[in-house]
Amino acid sequence: MSANVYDILKERGFIAQSSDEDDVRRMLDGDSITYYIGYDSSATSLHAGSLVPIMAMMHLQRAGHRPIAIVGGGTTMVGDPSGRTEMRKMLTEEAIRSNGREIHAQLDCYLHFDGKDSLALDNADWLLPLNYVRFLREIGRHFSVNRMLAAEAYKQRLEKGLSFIEFNYQLLQAYDYLYLFQNYGCTLQMGGDDQWGNILAGVDLIRRVEGAKAEALTFPLLTTASGAKMGKTATGAVWLDADLLSPYEFYQYWVNCDDRDVGRFLRLFTFLPMDKIERLESLEGSDIRQAKQVLAYEATSITHGEKEAKDVQAAAKAAFSSDKDKTKENIEAMPTTVISLARLVKGVSPMEIFAEVGLASSRGEARRLIKQGGLYVNDQRVDSLEDILNEDDLTPDGILLRAGKKKYHRLIVE
Repeated sequence: MSANVYDILKERGFIAQSSDEDDVRRMLDGDSITYYIGYDSSATSLHAGSLVPIMAMMHLQRAGHRPIAIVGGGTTMVGDPSGRTEMRKMLTEEAIRSNGREIHAQLDCYLHFDGKDSLALDNADWLLPLNYVRFLREIGRHFSVNRMLAAEAYKQRLEKGLSFIEFNYQLLQAYDYLYLFQNYGCTLQMGGDDQWGNILAGVDLIRRVEGAKAEALTFPLLTTASGAKMGKTATGAVWLDADLLSPYEFYQYWVNCDDRDVGRFLRLFTFLPMDKIERLESLEGSDIRQAKQVLAYEATSITHGEKEAKDVQAAAKAAFSSDKDKTKENIEAMPTTVISLARLVKGVSPMEIFAEVGLASSRGEARRLIKQGGLYVNDQRVDSLEDILNEDDLTPDGILLRAGKKKYHRLIVE
């Protein structure tokens, strides 16, 4: 008998809160249900922090349940105040629609939308045509302002000011759930734990309008062991889009994770069986790198495909190996930046170029790394702040930059 997918999610650390644990577990143990998660359309790509809800959707899909991925073409025009200290930047409708198409294409790589057993929808399709006065009469009357103001998302914003347009957000998200319940039989909404109040508002709206029971489930908002927000680094977001962050850099993000995060990340971001995860997380000392390499390979394979994962794994191995192992294919898989020959002939400060390609967060950090002996050009340590890169540093494969022991980047000249 296969395990209940709710128990799988719980064992792997996905569940923060559920509206009724027994009912949600029973629901997921029966016939196929329809569930949904909404994604903001404020950027062209999701980032590694978005992988928690994506992986949860994939677990449910593997268990035979039907996913609906919503992009917020309508709600993004309002802006979710949850977890924000100030109002979100207002985007044009065209930009929001364009972002939504990009995100749906990205989600398709994980959920494989077919229009029947896996659906991709945009809430602009039903929110934008709404008649505002009719919406207030039919939907707004079910909401208590006192209860909304007591919600953590709104309480945090009241001190700095909460705009009226943001105050409408919860109504729109709740209406999404009602609409999906009425039109697609959706009975479970999932999301980050900062969405708990919004999701419960939808559960309550379905009860009030339809006299029916729907459920809610949220995931923990992850931070790394060092306290950083999941999917963020000193040099920026860990994007899922290969054009914004190369598969090699994505792989390196996981390889370079804190030792304390390895077991938790293996549970959340891979489909490896628990007994294997437990063996990997039990490794100690330098052996823990084996677990990180498995994590990096599995996470990269899920997001960028098995071929890319193999290529970047080989490239990463070559970066730490002797020259004979640095094949042309492995070197070309490394993240690469083009620099003009004229600029190189004039000479470039390592502090400038290491900050420019993202191996250091700033020139100041690059300066500090040089003083600590942590910057390398073609595997030769940069010993002086006065050192300059020029055309003499060019090799047939370009110029190989390294920060510390693990972060590589290649310069090529055109």
